[in-house]
Amino acid sequence: MRAARLHGPGDVRVADEPAPVPTAGETLVRVTAVGLCGSDLHWFSEGNIGDATLSSPLVLGHEFAGVIQGGPHDGVRVAVDPAWPCGECEECLEGNRNLCPSVVFAGHGTNDGGLRELVAWPTSLLHRVPDSLSDADAAMLEPLGVAMHAMDLAGLRLGGTVAVVGCGPIGLCVVQLARAAGATQVIAVEPLEHRRQAAAAVGADLVLDPGADDVLDRIDRATNGRGVDVALEVAGNDDAVRLAVVAARPGGTVVLAGIPATESTSFPAAVARRKGLTIKMSRRMKEMYPRATAVVVRGLVDVRSLVSHTLPLEQSLEAFRAADERVGLKVIVTPSA
Repeated sequence: MRAARLHGPGDVRVADEPAPVPTAGETLVRVTAVGLCGSDLHWFSEGNIGDATLSSPLVLGHEFAGVIQGGPHDGVRVAVDPAWPCGECEECLEGNRNLCPSVVFAGHGTNDGGLRELVAWPTSLLHRVPDSLSDADAAMLEPLGVAMHAMDLAGLRLGGTVAVVGCGPIGLCVVQLARAAGATQVIAVEPLEHRRQAAAAVGADLVLDPGADDVLDRIDRATNGRGVDVALEVAGNDDAVRLAVVAARPGGTVVLAGIPATESTSFPAAVARRKGLTIKMSRRMKEMYPRATAVVVRGLVDVRSLVSHTLPLEQSLEAFRAADERVGLKVIVTPSA
């Protein structure tokens, strides 16, 4: 089979490798679509993410879908949950599988991900998808699940107001989820023009450019001086975190879902303390695939319009470069036709 491996920052090579052999409890999947995520870009550009560093060539990709090969479910199309928790620790038993300290995560550390033609993965983590979803749609269920988990943490009330700071694919999913959850006003903040246009297209009421607009004044006017009930930061930098904290109303909630490039994040603590804000950190997702699938099937979230580039596995390096340059929205790689 063919696989794309990261050998160092900016160094992705496609080569032949032996096909994986499923062990007990695993199923072989022919991978049809892989989305490149912001965390993949940290690996690609820096050779690490957080305290995890590249110790050996790694197959990236945790947003993926495919077709089961062999066995009683041969030919069934599935979305692949990339997180394999232990199922036995206190966090798992409490229902917080996303916090499992022993989790095996595809495309992270020493665990190969989906940028290859074949993957052997736990059968219990394969979720059947209906024919109405394309392969790319199925791969997009993972970032949608991340957005849904962030929204769960936000606890948005019906009729509430929301600010989404950062409108990459996950932020754009959050915009749509906020609208579907009954927000009366969704404000999107994004420095890139094409992403602002996408935010408006998927339902943001007010779209602001932090480089040109007086964002806080515009939010203040839009909310009659109150600030937003919920601010979700999906950018991964301190400027976005600060904006989310300042934009939230007294007693409001701030959810930090972006992944920063460094180990530290800062925000104006005095503002947060005076407002009595609830600040939550969002880590991946819990059991989201059935819900995410239903949300897409019902048309509550449009993930298809978020895919801007589709490239074959042999052009994985070009795909990473396009994603890293932020020239579009979601970049999809198709290992198997």
